[in-house]
Amino acid sequence: MKKLMIILFTMSLTTGAFAQKAAHGGMHYVRPRSVIVVGGYSPFYGYGIDPFWGYPYYYYGNRYMQSRPTKLDLQIADIKNDFRQKIDAARNDRSVSKSERRKVVRSLKHSRDQQIIAAQRNYYKLG
Repeated sequence: MKKLMIILFTMSLTTGAFAQKAAHGGMHYVRPRSVIVVGGYSPFYGYGIDPFWGYPYYYYGNRYMQSRPTKLDLQIADIKNDFRQKIDAARNDRSVSKSERRKVVRSLKHSRDQQIIAAQRNYYKLG
C-alpha cells in the first residue's frame, strides 16, 4: 500500500511538472490586423436561434490598438480629474450639513459640465 501511494504521488508530481507552461526563447508572434464584418439581421437572435451560426460577425485581430487622443480629449480628461477631486473633497467635508454638501456637489457637477461645453466650443471654433 505504501509503494502504491508513493507511485501515485510521483505520478501526480510528474504530470504537474509537465503541465507547466514553458518559455519558448522569448519569441513574440504578432498577428496581422484583420477585421471581418458580416452584416445581417435575424429576428431569432433573442430566442437563442442563430441561422448564421459559424460566421465570424465581428472579429478584430488586434483589439488593443487605439488612436491617439486629441487635445480636446486630454483637456476634457483634465477637467474631469480636477472636478473629481473637488467633488470628493466636498463629499467628505463633514463640517457642513448633508444638504449643503449635496448642493455643493450639484453646483460642482454643473460647473464641470459648463467647462466641458466651453472647451468643446473653443476647440471646434478655433480648430
